[in-house]
Amino acid sequence: MNVETLREYCLAKKGVTETFPFDSETLVFKVMDKMYALVPLERQPAQINLKCDPEWAIELRETYDGVVIPGYHMNKRHWNTVYTEQLAPQMVTQLIDHSYALVMAKLPKPVKEALKGLSGK
Repeated sequence: MNVETLREYCLAKKGVTETFPFDSETLVFKVMDKMYALVPLERQPAQINLKCDPEWAIELRETYDGVVIPGYHMNKRHWNTVYTEQLAPQMVTQLIDHSYALVMAKLPKPVKEALKGLSGK
């Protein structure tokens, strides 16, 4: 999955914004101002950092050795770096959805209520 397809998929989700808070090369996707995905635009092959359940993160790293690795410059227990062009697109979208859901689950109740009124998936 290329960077533009990643971007379109991430932005289609409800309450998501894109920013460049760190530098001009790292695109960050946030749901209600909480990070759920980071895309380093200049890196090849294409990759994305995604939040992940710690147990599943270990399983993914073992199953997709060298394709799913501990999150680059992130908390390695909770984040993975995924080389997106080496995985089936359905798996990449599943991992994006999982990251989004993890962040959504931790949002305060008033923020979740505000999110319900927004458009998107």
